[in-house]
Amino acid sequence: MDTGVFDRIESEVQSYARNFPVLFSKAKGSYLYDEAGEAYLDFLAGAGTLNYGHNNPVLKEKLVAYLSEDYIVHGLDMHTVAKRNFLAMFEEVILKPRKLEYIMQFTGPTGTNAVEASLKIARNIKGRENIISFTNGFHGVSLGSLAVTGNSHHRGVAGVSMPGATVMPYDGYLGNGFDTTELIDKMLSDSSSGIDHPAAVIVETVQGEGGINAASFDWLRNLEKVCRKHDMLLIVDDIQAGCGRTGSFFSFDEVGITPDIVTLSKSLSGYGLPFAVVLMKPELDQWKPGEHNGTFRGHNPAFVTATAALDHFWRDNTFATEIKKKADIITDRFREMANKYDDHWFHLNGRGMMQGLVCTDGELAHQITQEAFKRNMVIETSGADDQVIKTLCPLTISEEELQRGMDILAESVDTVMKDRVKQQNRHGKVSVVA
Repeated sequence: MDTGVFDRIESEVQSYARNFPVLFSKAKGSYLYDEAGEAYLDFLAGAGTLNYGHNNPVLKEKLVAYLSEDYIVHGLDMHTVAKRNFLAMFEEVILKPRKLEYIMQFTGPTGTNAVEASLKIARNIKGRENIISFTNGFHGVSLGSLAVTGNSHHRGVAGVSMPGATVMPYDGYLGNGFDTTELIDKMLSDSSSGIDHPAAVIVETVQGEGGINAASFDWLRNLEKVCRKHDMLLIVDDIQAGCGRTGSFFSFDEVGITPDIVTLSKSLSGYGLPFAVVLMKPELDQWKPGEHNGTFRGHNPAFVTATAALDHFWRDNTFATEIKKKADIITDRFREMANKYDDHWFHLNGRGMMQGLVCTDGELAHQITQEAFKRNMVIETSGADDQVIKTLCPLTISEEELQRGMDILAESVDTVMKDRVKQQNRHGKVSVVA
């Protein structure tokens, strides 16, 4: 395996390559293949960017045909046929059935670009600087997005102070019996609480990097009420949880809320092509021409594959129903793994096909994912201490492949736990449930 050039030239900032030290060459469906042709079951899927799998044939056919005819690849923000088709398809398949009337802004190509734009919109519309964000939230690594991100690992390298945000406890952070929206409401109602009146709240309905923490529907509805009461915009960051990951196109579809602003990226293109947008209520679209711009505002090949994904997967509820069925498999299998050991070791987080097996510590989670990699499976961790093993496999994965992946995880858990249980038993504690 010739990887010397990576050691010589690539920055130390690389991360995934450290956990998966293989020279990957090809990919198809739910599998990555190394240079020698060895297959690896992919439960990372571009960190949620490949919801429809690697090189999905439906999307690839449209993309190859588009490129072969010398259609526009880069067009700044000019009108193109590919953009027109995408906008029309998104309106028809996503917005109209949900009775949503969002305006779409094309930002730079990554999720953090969309978050930056959403924060600008909120601050300019409300004329206020402060944004409420949440513990364990993650919204990107550019400075504005970092200010509303909780992770100290990322915040610590900013090199500057990051004002303009107030962090509040996410649902469940203070215990299951405590509705933290009541705390937010109380503090915003008290002029001496020390919190400047916020322009907006930004929230993930399921916190991807923060540990697959899923907010309850009641909590999200209460949060929307607090926003309305205190004249704040509600921004839902659906970059990782959207595009079907929780079972519906938007992660808030079944919640009963209507965010003022929504950010989308990751699997929006459907093919792994960079693409990000901001959706906003029409009255919020008060930008002056070119006020928030960028060279890569809307990548035409991404328009093509995104249009194909919407047309193929989201015209009816068939795909969403399949996702929910697979989500039940993940829940059942994770529950089996957790129930095999004392409550101290594991519990479950998440919603839909965005679920996590929460381990007692990050070392245990890392050992399990590395054991899975030995069995030709790629899966990563998340959470403040990387203590959560998270499933981000393609939504198109077959049930057979999904069960195989869960088998690998179960075997990996048992292998690692043998040593852990031995250590505990030396101290007189039996950790395996009979």
